[in-house]
Amino acid sequence: MTSPDDDSHNRSGEPPDRTHEHEEGSHEHSHTHDHDHSDHEHAQHAEQGVDDVSPPIDQGDVAQFAVPEMDCPSCAGKVENSVEKLDGIRSVDPQVTTGTLTVSYDGEQTSANAISDRVEKAGYTVEDTGEVSSKFTVPEMDCPSCAGKIENALERIEGITTYETQPTTGTVIVTYDSSRAGEADIIGAIERAGYEVTDTSSDESGQQEPTEERESIWTSPRALKTWISGGFVALGLLFEFFLTGQNVQLASLLGTELLVADVLFLVAVASGGQEIFRNGYYSARNLNLDIDFLMSVAILGALVASLAFGEALYFEAATLAFLFSIAELLERYSMDRARNSLRELMDLSPDEATVKRDDSTETVPVDEVAVGDVVVVKPGEKIPMDGTVVDGESAVNQAPITGESVPVDKTMGDEVYAGTINEEGYLEVEVTSEAGDNTLSRIVEMVEDAQSNKTEREQFVERFSTYYTPVVVAFAILTTVGSPYVLGTTWPTAVVYGLTLLVLACPCAFVISTPVSVVSGITSAAKNGVLIKGGNHLEAMGAVDVVAFDKTGTLTKGELTVTDVVPLNGNSEEDVLRCARGLEQRSEHPIGEAIVAEAGSAGVAEREVDDFESITGKGVRADLDGTPHFAGKPGLFEELEFDLSHVHATTDGGIVTQTARQMCDRNNCLDLLKETVPELQAEGKTVVLVGTEDELEGVIAVADEIRPEAKRTVTRLKQLGVSRTVMLTGDNERTARAIAEQVGVDEYQAELLPEEKVTAIEELVDEYDGVAMVGDGINDAPALATATVGVAMGAAGTDTALETADIALMGDDLAKLPYLYELANDANGVIRQNIWSSLAVKAGLAMAVPFGYVPIWLAVLAGDAGMTTAVTGNAMRLSRITPETDTETNALEG
Repeated sequence: MTSPDDDSHNRSGEPPDRTHEHEEGSHEHSHTHDHDHSDHEHAQHAEQGVDDVSPPIDQGDVAQFAVPEMDCPSCAGKVENSVEKLDGIRSVDPQVTTGTLTVSYDGEQTSANAISDRVEKAGYTVEDTGEVSSKFTVPEMDCPSCAGKIENALERIEGITTYETQPTTGTVIVTYDSSRAGEADIIGAIERAGYEVTDTSSDESGQQEPTEERESIWTSPRALKTWISGGFVALGLLFEFFLTGQNVQLASLLGTELLVADVLFLVAVASGGQEIFRNGYYSARNLNLDIDFLMSVAILGALVASLAFGEALYFEAATLAFLFSIAELLERYSMDRARNSLRELMDLSPDEATVKRDDSTETVPVDEVAVGDVVVVKPGEKIPMDGTVVDGESAVNQAPITGESVPVDKTMGDEVYAGTINEEGYLEVEVTSEAGDNTLSRIVEMVEDAQSNKTEREQFVERFSTYYTPVVVAFAILTTVGSPYVLGTTWPTAVVYGLTLLVLACPCAFVISTPVSVVSGITSAAKNGVLIKGGNHLEAMGAVDVVAFDKTGTLTKGELTVTDVVPLNGNSEEDVLRCARGLEQRSEHPIGEAIVAEAGSAGVAEREVDDFESITGKGVRADLDGTPHFAGKPGLFEELEFDLSHVHATTDGGIVTQTARQMCDRNNCLDLLKETVPELQAEGKTVVLVGTEDELEGVIAVADEIRPEAKRTVTRLKQLGVSRTVMLTGDNERTARAIAEQVGVDEYQAELLPEEKVTAIEELVDEYDGVAMVGDGINDAPALATATVGVAMGAAGTDTALETADIALMGDDLAKLPYLYELANDANGVIRQNIWSSLAVKAGLAMAVPFGYVPIWLAVLAGDAGMTTAVTGNAMRLSRITPETDTETNALEG
């Protein structure tokens, strides 16, 4: 019953494409590497540590380069074509599997440095042994404009190869040449951009600082200054509009009168505008045209117009300072909500473990626990490390890793995962992986890395935003200068219009609309046992039209079990199993193992076995208690001259299966050849006959059981909008047809070799826009790689499965597939809503400004704070989508 598709392949995901490349002299950025996987080919990508990377080795006229991002044939082609443009190139040998490039050249016409430049011009980084990567925690970097300032500051450091800013998690990942730059240089650059570094990849002492700061957003120093600013704005409004008699002149500055309200507004600007001016200064210093710079210009412009030209725009300046500070606090709060979803994953694993040492136990940090140590886990405690149970038994809640709703019983020899919860019993677990290399750590790392794989919409947004701000700033200048002539407005009003447009010139909500949705969707999925390895895969899964399933281990359990026992000629079911057990207990065939397991669970007594013999391709023979017995295919018994068209089923005192009851309507007579055996085979079962040389004792049917959730999964996918479901299997036609009919797939293809599965997927990809392939992550690797989205089943604890597919169902639960499709589909909808609503609001407000319909406070609250909060809140709705429970499934089926 095993499929002939047991090739083991491994494929890792595409490298992060949110990396900025830093080229000396040119400072040229490449936001995405153009990995054009033509014909849907995905090659292996080996992730190498810095110690495994070699610098260019110049051996006269041969040089070798480490190009780890060159991980597909298309990538290699681009590199090769780029290098061949140089004069003096003799041969170019790109090796995709190792990420190395070997070039033979004429040293008089070109050089290794020139070749390295051509590789980088093709969009790929040449690494050397001096490169290291560090991660810096920058919690205040919570918007695209913040990231822009840090990027500009990092550009000025010699030795930085690549950097990646992640506002959604508040982290900066920098790869640099340790001989030319250090962590101190990078931290200094980030701080010069105006942001504090609270933690690095090698410094754990500051890990709690970001949490403390996030927990006190509304009582932080900036918040207190904002509330003070708001108080003075309120007092100023009181004197401006209600206590007009007391609004007297207090001073004169540059020939301009300062009334009580004006002074109060200036104090409001001074208190609320400190952080704005500080950030604006860093923006200007780093040549970054972002919201901080634009707001600083707007506030200063209002003050200059008031003091130098007597336009009395103090109220507008104070309103800008106060409302924008509120907008920044709201943005920090909204981003914190998105970050919380990932932080909850990180907090799953305990910080300490109780380790057995000699005859006692000792509580130590998990980082000090070594592979081979035995940790003690009491009821109610979290399991601190991946390991194997060596003593005790308990039910373990694996929901944090696999999303399973029901605790799983664990006994000696069973595998457990870090972050799961010991429900009731005492367990001793032998550690099998270090703290940073356990299943939970890999999940968190992959979820963090998933942000780097941008969706197509995110790439569109970034391209659009580079044009948006300059266009709106130009429109602001044009409106200020032209509206007095075209619309007949006064100069003070024109200045206010211009300031309002400056407020709308930064597309913060627009830019952040997609990443917060991706983070929300990916982290929500991870908490429900589904690991999505990139926003691009989330987007692709939501656009899938066809879902293709492997059969063995996916739609079926992948384990053979006995489904029917038909006793014949006066024998009982126990008699049949006892004989079958004796015959099969020395067989290593999966069918024999299934029969022995069934007999063991039924408590059938063993028999004395002698002269065991395997009859190739037909069955087995042995003497049981001195009597020759046979077990095998119907053909074996035909050769023994049995009349299989006329046998008698046992009905008195024996248990007759449903199949037997249906067949025994002619004096309990069965026709095995024309009726019983074909009908069992039509149900996808393998038939084994048991008997002696003189008597047929019974029929046993063995099958790979269909997963209970398989039919419901296929039905639910169709309800959610999947237009076609296909089953691909290496099994025989009859079995495939039976499984397909029971599960309800639209189409099946049987007797496929692994390469034929790939061909079948390619044909589906050519016909449909999106094709998902669901398999076990190992045997089906080629097909998973070829599909638009590859989904691996039961990937928890399996390195290969985690690395193979684009999406991994951590638990062995096919019912998570409809949840995944619904989440991805809804995520695409949320991303579209966020992009177009934020763009529409910004554009609408901008167009209405010259006609006087948008006061400056509305531009701040609606265009900045309102939309940022709205898109984040909309994105967080994805966390409400959860897999169906068994109760909900039963209700729907009922």
